[in-house]
This record gives sequence, structure tokens and C-alpha cells, in this order.
Amino acid sequence: MRAPYGLNILDNCLTCPLREEHLFCNLPVPAVQKLNEIRSNATYPKSAMLFIEGQQPRGVFVLCTGRAKLSTSSTEGKTVITKISTAGDVLGLSATVSNRPYEVTAEMIEPGQASFITRDALLHFMREYGEVAVRVAEQLSRNYYAAYEGIRTLGLTNSPSERFAKLLLEWSKDSSISSNHAANDSEPQQLKLTLTHEEIAEIIGTTRETVSRLFSQFKKKQLLQLKGATLIIRSRAALEKIVNS
Repeated sequence: MRAPYGLNILDNCLTCPLREEHLFCNLPVPAVQKLNEIRSNATYPKSAMLFIEGQQPRGVFVLCTGRAKLSTSSTEGKTVITKISTAGDVLGLSATVSNRPYEVTAEMIEPGQASFITRDALLHFMREYGEVAVRVAEQLSRNYYAAYEGIRTLGLTNSPSERFAKLLLEWSKDSSISSNHAANDSEPQQLKLTLTHEEIAEIIGTTRETVSRLFSQFKKKQLLQLKGATLIIRSRAALEKIVNS
């Protein structure tokens, strides 16, 4: 089914082509049928806010297509992007389960579709299907580990170039933005670059000017190349040397 923004609407979880090893994307058939009953679908344009940091949790959003950035801000206005979420991710999970305010803001960075599940429906879903409750617990544990790794990267890595190299390596492993996979670490790899320099700065905890300078430095060292919105990583091995230096 074609919808606004050129999206193909995924209106049935049982026939969804994206059913992989995500939280709600590969459940037993009875649980998926129940999921179809309790979710409501909507399409969102770029820059649409799914929820805002500090807002009381109404429920979770299951990202079906598109990508969203999760960010947190200080009282001084400094913003840090904690994650770029892709299809299959469940947004607002920890806040909804704990009934505490959303700890981040979720904003679409490209048009996409998301399914909304109210808090009451989610908790009933977890009580009714034990496997769902176990998967939620596993996902919350992974979220904790990812947050811990993010703190280590921002707090213990002094060099912006090291954080930038680590981010590029993480992107190279992400199949949702990588258009090809290198057979080895020395072969070039192409990625779709949709983030601005400002947004990249908010991910690695630096300034937009520093990110622009890092792009120039990495291009001079022939570590990467830019062709429009295509980012070419010329050598993952060289980036790994920077991270491990």
C-alpha cells in the first residue's frame, strides 16, 4: 500500500518483510496476531517528534520504516544524540515500563512509519505472553549496555578523531545505511550519509566546526571520500588503528 512520502505501508505484522530478530518482529504467530490488534499505525514526515524528553510516557513506538534520532539536552541547551534508531527498534521502552518520564526526545530524521502501543496494552501484552516479557527484559539490558558504552566513549575518549573513527566503524557495520559490505577491512565501503555535521557533532560530543575539520583531515589521509550523500570508507583497518591508538 502506497502512502505519503513515498512509503510502502506495512499494515500486517504477519506479512511484514522486515521480520527479523527485533523485539516485536519475530514472535510466535499468536503473539504477532495480538500485536496487530493492540497497535495503531501512522506515517511521519522528517523532523516529526514521536515524544519529547520529560514527557509522561503514553506508550512505545515500534519503528517500522525510516530512522529516528534519540537525543537528550542540558539546561544550557547542549544536545547529545544517544542513538540513531532504525526499523525494528522499540522507542520509549524503559520509560513506558517504569512509568517514568521519557529520558530522551525521539525525532524522525527521514519519513517513516511507526506503530504506537499504549502503556496499558503493552503491560497486558507482556503478562499474556511470557516470551514477550523475556524479550523486553533482554532489550532493556541491551539498552543499558549501549548507554554504558556511550558513556565510556564520551567520557573516557579524549580525542575527537578517535570518537569520529569509532562512529564511522559503527556505521560500517550497520546494514541499514551500508550499501555494500567489504570482504575485508582494506576494501572501500559505501554508506548513506543523511546526518548533518551538527548532528554528527551531537553524537560524538564535539562541535560542528570540529566535525567539518575531521572530515577534511580524514579525506586528506584518504581514509574516506564523499560523493554527494554517499560516504565511502576507504579502509576500516586504518580507522581501527585510530580507535586502538
